[in-house]
Amino acid sequence: MREKTWRSRAALFELLAQSFLFTGRDLVGALVSGEYREALVELLDSNGLPTASAGIEIDRLDPYPGSDADAVFHALRKEYTRLYIGTRDPLVFPFAGASYARKKGQKPLLFVGKESMAIERFMRKCAVGQAEGTNEPLDHIGSMLEFLMHLCLLKAGLIQPPEGVGIPEDAYEEFYERHFTAFAREFAAQTVEQGTEGFFIVAAQALGALPSKPL
Repeated sequence: MREKTWRSRAALFELLAQSFLFTGRDLVGALVSGEYREALVELLDSNGLPTASAGIEIDRLDPYPGSDADAVFHALRKEYTRLYIGTRDPLVFPFAGASYARKKGQKPLLFVGKESMAIERFMRKCAVGQAEGTNEPLDHIGSMLEFLMHLCLLKAGLIQPPEGVGIPEDAYEEFYERHFTAFAREFAAQTVEQGTEGFFIVAAQALGALPSKPL
């Protein structure tokens, strides 16, 4: 597959990852400038997912451009906390392992659940671990999207694996189908259902529009 296609996929995964990691100032800056909307529409279209046919209500982003960045930042941080952190349990589990355990009627645990450990083993096999100075579980939706971005960049030849590390040729396809797609769709649907901020709803609709088979 052409380098340009893999690069476009990597960029879409990166944008979605930034949407669901803890909201930062850079993301808010792009949102209030209108750059986020422009990039999302362009990347969805270049990956065969035009917003109109994919059911993505892109107009929900209209209130953000030109708004006060501090106000938007605090509103999104508040909504992120309400959705994905909560006071005891989050409304929407952003961790694949915890979501998997809850569906099985088990107590959601970070790091040590069956699916969490399977995802961590898969990523480490591909020479990816927690960023230095962080202890974020690797099965967070944002981390999983970043991992897919990483695999796309490898496919594009834009980065190289560490010396001596043999990454399976089908790593992208296997991770997407085995660990990502079912969880991403469930996470997206729950975010749309529970969300009140247009930003998270649109980002979730874009995530949910990804095909069940590898993009």
